[in-house]
Amino acid sequence: MQRALLLGGSALCVFVVVAAIMIKIMPAPLKSSDYMVIGSVATLVALLVLFLVVASTTLKSRNVFFKRRKK
Repeated sequence: MQRALLLGGSALCVFVVVAAIMIKIMPAPLKSSDYMVIGSVATLVALLVLFLVVASTTLKSRNVFFKRRKK
């Protein structure tokens, strides 16, 4: 339970940091479509970081996406 909260909190922190960086980078008059792009990119980056952390720490197998079939 604590591990899930830690992973969720770290994903939320990554989302906030990426969104803040993109708001500073985007040109001054922001429209609603700009906020949608910022949220989409921040969500994508946060989910990618979350997946990489889970895949590298929890799954100990070298081949994460492939399983050998039993004959």
